[in-house]
Amino acid sequence: MNSINKNIIRGILISSYVIVTAFCIYGISALYSYLNTGADRSSMLHTELKKIDSYLPKINWAPLNNIGRPMDSTTLKAIEYDYLDAWYIKNLSYKKNSKQGIEDYYTKKARQNIYNTVDNNIAEDITIASTSLEHHPTLEFFSEDGQLAVITDYNVLEYKRVYKTGMLLYETTETSTYKIILLLEDGFWRIRHMIKQQTDTTEEKSNRNITQNIHIKGINYYPKETPWALFGNAFNIETIAEDFKMIKDAGLNSIRIFIPYESFGKANIRPEKLNKLKQVLDTAKNQELKVVITLFDFYGDYSVLNWTLTHRHAETLVTNFKNHDAIIAWDIKNEPNLDFESRNTSLVIAWLKQMITVVKSADPNHPVTIGWSNSKSATILKDDVDFVSFHYYDSLDNLESTFTSLKENIYNKPIVLSEFGISSYSGPWNLFGSSETKQANYHKKAQEILEKQNIPFMSWTLYDFNNIPKAVVGKLPWRRNIQKNFGFISTNGTKKMSFKYISKSRENK
Repeated sequence: MNSINKNIIRGILISSYVIVTAFCIYGISALYSYLNTGADRSSMLHTELKKIDSYLPKINWAPLNNIGRPMDSTTLKAIEYDYLDAWYIKNLSYKKNSKQGIEDYYTKKARQNIYNTVDNNIAEDITIASTSLEHHPTLEFFSEDGQLAVITDYNVLEYKRVYKTGMLLYETTETSTYKIILLLEDGFWRIRHMIKQQTDTTEEKSNRNITQNIHIKGINYYPKETPWALFGNAFNIETIAEDFKMIKDAGLNSIRIFIPYESFGKANIRPEKLNKLKQVLDTAKNQELKVVITLFDFYGDYSVLNWTLTHRHAETLVTNFKNHDAIIAWDIKNEPNLDFESRNTSLVIAWLKQMITVVKSADPNHPVTIGWSNSKSATILKDDVDFVSFHYYDSLDNLESTFTSLKENIYNKPIVLSEFGISSYSGPWNLFGSSETKQANYHKKAQEILEKQNIPFMSWTLYDFNNIPKAVVGKLPWRRNIQKNFGFISTNGTKKMSFKYISKSRENK
């Protein structure tokens, strides 16, 4: 019996030894692996910085002709990354009134100026929402030991909104020149000195006049099976081609389509999305249809610190397709005035104004507009757009007077009615009802007014839809069901009575 007990104890001891040894070996192995893995700076530092999609201002280096050691492209790119990161973290610091992360991008002496500003802002209850939009640096000097770099950053375009006790105090757009000294410390380039040498707050006005006459007779377009998801997984160019032919045969000459910001890849646009957009534009060209591209669908952030991301998004899209024969205009955003209450009116308008500049800079040859949800907002930024667009879903009895009044305020630019229509839904969620007959009469009358006033137009929309995304009109069934039936063609593919009046040229056919 004793021998059995000894064997049991011996077995337990051996098993324990093996288990403890295994844990020790595993722990040593894990520690060795960790110590031999390169640290990611975004996890090392407490900056909330994400290199890929946090801050992407336009940056154009002057040709290298610096004093001192020759500069290689890898080192220059490292300087650029750390320099722009320093701008981002400074702007983030002023927005949050926090000193977190500053020491990672500024040396001890340089960071004190930022700390003083933060302390003063906290004391005065001031916050600053700011960003830099463009940089034009020149490398002046690179030391022989590779530890110091001097750059002059010319014409840095900055935008700032200054708040006191939560109220907007003022906003400004500045163009400044900075002299910067950077030191290489711990493998990172930190700012040692940053001196603003010159500031200009004067804004240049564009004198371009490229709109001339806008001959638009068109329609807003989504395929029947994929509303609000033209470029999604069910993308089918054959279906789109058939629809475009039908649109052309109906006497229309243009379509309006929408580019969702997030699903297209935000600042880093996905190549497969560009390819799908190209297919759509090529197909439109084949049918001799012109295309109004509406940017930033489902976008609603507008935060100043994120402006550079939206700028790169728009710049990529516009640059890729500015020479395509199908393009007739760029629509900055669909119904941005619906974001005024939730996102702050002045902030939305400031973002739109900057975005107009970005798009015009990328494509100087096509007009730019904004698709306002009503005529009341359509005068906003009227001097910045090339033609004015508004939507109209009120009674047709007031359409002529609405247009005439708008024309009195915008006498020197074309005006386009880029959305209008009426639902034929007559179910339980619309007790006073509509019908296909009422819809047809509506479009017949609308076409008479449009012809009389010579109003360029784009109706809403080609098809009825079986399903409407909740993100579009919300969850309320009376809104979703009405929205399903604005089309000229039913969900089973049958042309409704209103199709006869999809354009003036369709009447009596």
